Amino acid sequence: MIFADKLIELRKKSGMSQEELAEKLGVSRQSVSKWEGAQSTPDLNRILEISKIFDVTTDYLLKDEIEASKEISEKSISDETEPPLRRVSMEEANTFLNANGKRAVLTAIGVALCILCVTPMILLEGFFGSGIEAVGIVIMFLMIAGAVGLFIFSGSLMSPYKYLEKEAIDTEYGVSGMAKEKKEKHRPSYIRDIVIGVILFILCVIPIIVIETVTDSASAEVIGIVSMFVMVAAGVYLIVRTSITNGGYLKLLEEDDYSREKKQNSSNGSIAMAIYWPIITAVFLGYSFLTNDWGRSWIIWPVAGLLAVPVVMFEKMLKKGRS
Repeated sequence: MIFADKLIELRKKSGMSQEELAEKLGVSRQSVSKWEGAQSTPDLNRILEISKIFDVTTDYLLKDEIEASKEISEKSISDETEPPLRRVSMEEANTFLNANGKRAVLTAIGVALCILCVTPMILLEGFFGSGIEAVGIVIMFLMIAGAVGLFIFSGSLMSPYKYLEKEAIDTEYGVSGMAKEKKEKHRPSYIRDIVIGVILFILCVIPIIVIETVTDSASAEVIGIVSMFVMVAAGVYLIVRTSITNGGYLKLLEEDDYSREKKQNSSNGSIAMAIYWPIITAVFLGYSFLTNDWGRSWIIWPVAGLLAVPVVMFEKMLKKGRS
């Protein structure tokens, strides 16, 4: 009986799944699957750990494997994974999650500032007339500059951990369990923030509708428009912050968009979205300044959000066609 068969037998007798064994050994489930499929062999340290877990000798595990290895090419037994996985320690995982939490808040604030940047100009022009709109424009660009600064700084926090988005990882013992536990604790607030954010998007036009129904006052209409932007900014803040936080757990667990299969098949990012949103922003600002119709130009954002879906899908189709 070769090592692969012995490992399967010992694991099943212990009532242990591949995931559970992988977590005890601090490796990925795919590694255990390869061992049991005789596609690769663990290193000596892992052999020792396996012997302790199942209370057997290393001789029992390796005796027949040594003879069988003569018939297996060096490539198939060189290591438990091919190519080697990037090792993530518990300390590094905790440092990453802390940095990701800061990034979530800073990025969410930056996005909210971008949405709110037009409100000072709307307020100043609505209450003091067009003669003071230059002050509003200055404030708008200051807010945009602050948002860009937050984006750059929050991005720098993640630069040491870019490999989590691109490379397959092998977490040390306890890291996966810690990430799963924190992800589950975050789940209720994640769902709550998404729901509240979506509700704020849907209800954002209500202040304008109510004010226009109740009064024809120009100043009241300005307050309605500003209230709409505030509601949208609050909704975006909640969704962006909680999504980035949840994404940190997904990266450590290699789930959803950060699974190994998607890491292998995806490029470094969406080029289409990197071009799409700056164009939408330019269209929004250009149309709003030329027409001075800030009360209606906001519709560009929800329409752009809907159009972003087919744009992303088209980009993915192109990538599949090239691969």
